[in-house]
Amino acid sequence: MSSRIAKDLSVGQMAERAGVAVSTLHFYEAEGLIRSWRTAANHRRYDRRELRRIAIIRTAQSVGVPLAEVKAIFEGLPDGRITADQWREAADAWADRLDRQIETLQALRSQMGACIGCGCLSMDKCPLYNPDDRMAAHGPGPRRWVGGAQEQAEMDNRTSDDTP
Repeated sequence: MSSRIAKDLSVGQMAERAGVAVSTLHFYEAEGLIRSWRTAANHRRYDRRELRRIAIIRTAQSVGVPLAEVKAIFEGLPDGRITADQWREAADAWADRLDRQIETLQALRSQMGACIGCGCLSMDKCPLYNPDDRMAAHGPGPRRWVGGAQEQAEMDNRTSDDTP
């Protein structure tokens, strides 16, 4: 057995160590997110360093980062050994995105809880009221949550004239 095989992991070992199904490893590999190599007997092997990539993939997915963004970050990294500075630089690309997500989640937590299922119909006090569908001017979808801080500030600063 060569020293490379002794240091690397089989597909089953990699799946177990990473906490994912073998089919997930195959999917990640097909998407170009991780790499394997083949032994002379055509057995798939993974370098242990791929565990870090899988950890990043799974963590990114858990906070809603699409695999295409993960792949773009990985494509900017060199093959082989990656330094801590290179990982930090790659992570910086997500800092603004994650900050925006945190702000959105905090707004959701602080404002939505009182409205889900309350049935109060108190349009004069509701922080989510949207008179005359003014938020439509800011684009489709849940603009208060995904529209950004400026639009949120506009709605938070509305006057009493906005109420029906």
